[in-house]
Amino acid sequence: MNLVKNIKYTAIKVFQNEAEAVKGLISFIDDDFEGCVNAILSSKGRVVITGIGKSAIVANKIVATLNSTGTPSLFMHAADAIHGDLGMIKEEDFVICVSKSGNTPEIKVLVPLLKRLGSKLIALVSQKDSYLAEHADFTLYAGFEVEACPNNLAPTTSTTVQMAMGDALAICLLESRGFTAADFAKFHPGGSLGKRLYLTVEDLVARNQVPIVHADAYLHEVIVEISSKRLGATAVVGDDKQLLGIITDGDLRRMLEKDPNLTVVRASDIMTAEPKTISTAEYAIHALEIMKEFNITQLVAMQESRIMGFVHIHDLMKEGIV
Repeated sequence: MNLVKNIKYTAIKVFQNEAEAVKGLISFIDDDFEGCVNAILSSKGRVVITGIGKSAIVANKIVATLNSTGTPSLFMHAADAIHGDLGMIKEEDFVICVSKSGNTPEIKVLVPLLKRLGSKLIALVSQKDSYLAEHADFTLYAGFEVEACPNNLAPTTSTTVQMAMGDALAICLLESRGFTAADFAKFHPGGSLGKRLYLTVEDLVARNQVPIVHADAYLHEVIVEISSKRLGATAVVGDDKQLLGIITDGDLRRMLEKDPNLTVVRASDIMTAEPKTISTAEYAIHALEIMKEFNITQLVAMQESRIMGFVHIHDLMKEGIV
């Protein structure tokens, strides 16, 4: 029991340490940070991010975030840079060096070479008085007091604040560019995330049949229509083909529990008037939100006043959206 208590205590200390360090970054958002964002926005070049050790891993993550949010970026390992990878850098590019100390031998070799190329240098560093910070055009200061490691050695808090500063940079660039969810979808077409961003109701209903009965249709016609179209529901329309209501298989079960005279029951007798609808132009994820809100499993898909079909919860499940 004592061991479990110590484990929990240690985990909590890590969270507290890193949370306080990230919160402390607020005071470091200064004119250099703002100038860095504006300079990247006005540049015609790319953002090249470099680092070594754990900072290189952080650099890779920041590159991925920037690329997915509209800022073209490349990763260059600091050790490989002096063995040919410097060839990827153009004069108009911005180079972000990620380093905890800003004084590693690789950084000290790399910085003069970058300056010689004419590229702007951004230091994402945890020591203001470091070699890297002193020679950078802009400094993103990711300061912290101690690592979460009890020996103050393993990169923990330092990599967390580096990552957070990178996120802040990416989101500021995103908002400044007016980067929208539609733009995001262009870079994330795969998997359930992509489908949430680009799949529309029209994409789903195009695969389904369109169950429709008239308001004066008898019960057996309703049952045949629901059964043959296999969507668990049918739309009910008037003589002008305008939507009047919906009948689901649940409506049929509830009606049968009342023991009615089945020979005289018509669609208009058991339909739910003013059913929930959705435009075919809406994203499929919005259909899911409506279904959750009203605890239903299907929506009538409309194109203006025309019934285009049904979107069912099973359609969303098949696409991995649920």
